This record gives sequence, structure tokens and C-alpha cells, in this order.
Amino acid sequence: MPQHIRIREVLLMEPPKPSLTIKGWVRSFRNDQFIAVNDGSCHENLQVVIDPQQYDPALLKRITTGAAIAAQGELVASIGRGQKLELKAQHIDILGDCPAETYPLQPKKHSLEFLREHAHLRMRTQTFGAVFRIRHSLAYAIHHFFHQKGFIYLHTPILTANDAEGAGELFQVTTLDLKQLPRTENGEIDYSQDFFGRKANLTVSGQLEGELGAMALGLIYTFGPTFRAENSNTTRHLAEFWMIEPEMAFYDLHDNMNLAEEFIKYIIQYVLDHHPTDLEWLANRLQEEESKKPQTERSGMNLLEKLHFVIAHPFERITYTEAFEILKNSPYNKKKKFQFPVERWGMDFQSEHERYLVEKHFQKPVIITDYPKEIKAFYMRQNDDGKTVRAMDILFPGIGEIVGGSQREERYDRLLHRMQELHISPNELYWYLDSRKFGGCPHSGFGLGFERMVQFVTGMTNIRDVIPFPRTPKNISF
Repeated sequence: MPQHIRIREVLLMEPPKPSLTIKGWVRSFRNDQFIAVNDGSCHENLQVVIDPQQYDPALLKRITTGAAIAAQGELVASIGRGQKLELKAQHIDILGDCPAETYPLQPKKHSLEFLREHAHLRMRTQTFGAVFRIRHSLAYAIHHFFHQKGFIYLHTPILTANDAEGAGELFQVTTLDLKQLPRTENGEIDYSQDFFGRKANLTVSGQLEGELGAMALGLIYTFGPTFRAENSNTTRHLAEFWMIEPEMAFYDLHDNMNLAEEFIKYIIQYVLDHHPTDLEWLANRLQEEESKKPQTERSGMNLLEKLHFVIAHPFERITYTEAFEILKNSPYNKKKKFQFPVERWGMDFQSEHERYLVEKHFQKPVIITDYPKEIKAFYMRQNDDGKTVRAMDILFPGIGEIVGGSQREERYDRLLHRMQELHISPNELYWYLDSRKFGGCPHSGFGLGFERMVQFVTGMTNIRDVIPFPRTPKNISF
């Protein structure tokens, strides 16, 4: 059989085409005559029309949902409704059988919960095909955005000895025999006998190493997997997730905010330009899901309106103190509708507070700056008031925080003092301090949680549905 053509390319052709070959998986087979075939290259199926009289009945029985086939024939204009083109097949080959009685994905609607139980097959559905094509394009757009701005893509380590966030929720990595752990004289585990000669873990962030790159290359970004051993089963948390973390020499907080806003709008626009059909399918799915909720819990905008709205409006920029006053004096707080009351300056805002600011008060994305230093990381530049740091978080509707960043503390003495206050060993991070000691300069950076961005763009409400193989507590299948 000749070289096959992907369905995405076939659908762009002008009929008639006398002979071409497609390969894909059967979505449905109607009346022993019409086969809907999809090969994953696009959302749309190609209709393959056969004359059942020309085929062995035994072969027709093998054309079941999920079966892999090759079809060769003439591409013609369709006289039926629902498609412009169809393939009049002269020859059909079965490349892979799919027994209908045991195949979990029947030609009907399946719940997302059911599909999570069959995550090894769910990418074959229209919804997850759309999600993962969009995920791919978002990743491509991210690389393209930074490349055209002169950033260097830096590969930071996955195995590391530092805890960049200081949260302590680390996956430990070891080659020691867990049945016979070596011990020191005082009974502690002797990590000097481990592979690296010290305790090691999977990274929670590439930021600290990224800053070293920025101090040499000016503009860098990382884009890789990060890991957090947080025992959380919410719709917003994963144990393995991907982060985009640019670091920029000579950028202050305002430069940082400007870049982050431009970046987010660019990648959303890219998906709008390249995936109209996938987005329309996901928007309709979300609208159907929203219609089942009580009126008070429904989103005011559909998915496409929300994406266009983010692009069209400048992000609101306020300080933590301004946000605190808005929340404290809000009707929600006064009527005790918040699960976590807003009473004390210095508290860490919860997702419900962030979403109130975005969805109720400003009705647009919000950037909050100048957070209390006690709730932020040690590396953030301290303001002159002695209470706040030059942090910035970007908040999105339906998500809450989607970006966290800051101007970094470039002053050696101030950074060292802050590390000592938080009992972070200067000896362990001597190399990080050296970046301030030897030619340090003002610099900034931020981190974007990739899965949260995919969630926002696709409208999926559970973060486990935007990564191919989710890793969560008690779940490392597939």
C-alpha cells in the first residue's frame, strides 16, 4: 500500500484526488458502509465510504471502534451532511484488531472519572486528543516566544541537593540498600556512602541554578519537570509537574511583570490562532458541564470569551496591602462567606481570596506585588520598609495563582542575613551566594506552572486531566 497521508493534510485538499492512503483508528462504523477514522493529527474525523458487497463479511466484523486500519481510494466531495470530503475506499486493511466486547472506550460519552481509571487509553478520546494537541502547541509557543526574544534555553538539574523553595516536601533519591542502611556512629543514615556522597532529591525548581545562568548569559529560561511530595489530593496539585522559569539579568520588578504579561498573552493567542476546532469542542464540553451547576456557581464567560478577555485587557496591578484592604472590606468577608476570614495583615491569601479579586472585584487577571517577607522565599529582594519583598504573583480566573515571581535579592549582605534568619546554611548554598559576591546585579524571574496554564486554556477543571500520566498520592500507574 502507498505512503499514507495524515488526515489533517487530507482535509485541506481539493477533491477529486484519484488515489491516496490514510491510516488511523475507527471512531465509528455505521450501516456497514460509513467508517469514521481519526489518526490524532486533528480533531476532525475523515469519513471512509465502502461498498460492503466488495468485502469479506469476516473483515467487516473486524472494523470495530478502536481498530487500526489503512484505507486506500479516491478522495471525493461528500454529498452527505457533516463533512465536505470523504474517501471512497477500494481497499481496506486491518492493522490492529480491537475486540468490541472488552474495549473500555465505546462510542458514547464517558465521564472524566471513568477515563482517569483508563488513563492509558484516554488520549484516544476527542476531549483528550484536543487537550494534548493544545498542550503541545503551548509548549511550542513557549519556546518560540523566548527564542525570538534572545533567551537561552538552560537545562537545569533534576537531581539536586538543594530545596529551592524551602518547603521540605522533597522526593529523596538514593542507591543505598534500604534493607541494610549504613549508619554513622550516632545512628544517623550515612549518606557519605550514597551515590553522590550526600543526601539528594528530585528538584522542586530550577530557579536557583537558572539565576547562575542569567548572571552569565543575561536572559535564560528553563522548562522541565519538577517534583513535590505534598500529600494533597486536590484538583490543583500533582506530585510531578512542569515549570517554565525565566531569569533575567538587569530586570527589575516592573520589567518582570511586563514580560510575564506579554508572555502569557502570546501563548494564549498562539493557541487561539492554531486550534479553533479543538477549542470549540472543549468550550462546548465546558458549557455542558457548567449547565449542570447551580446558577450561582456558573462562570460568567464561556471558554473562548475568557481567553479573548485575558488578551484584550491589561492585567490589574496592586500591592498586597491594597489587596488585603479590598478583601477585608469585601461583602464576602463581612458576611463570612470566606472559608478563611481575612483579618490579619501578613496572612497568606488562599485560592478563594485570589479568585475573589479576579472574578468578583476586578473581573480581569490581577498581579499582586510587595508581599510580606514572612510568607515569601528567602531569595526575594527586600523593600526599604523592612516588612515586604519585591514579589509578584499573577492570579487568573478559575485557577488563582498561575505565576509566582520576584525581583531577586542581589545584595550579598542582605541575602546572607535573610538566609541566617531562616536557618538556611550558607555553606550549602555557597555557590548561590557567590553569584552575588562576584559581579552580582539586579535581576528578576518568575515561574509559570505549565499544567495550570493548560488547565486555563482548555477549561479542564482537574489538573490530572491536562498531563498525560498524572502522578498523585497513591497513584503511579501507567
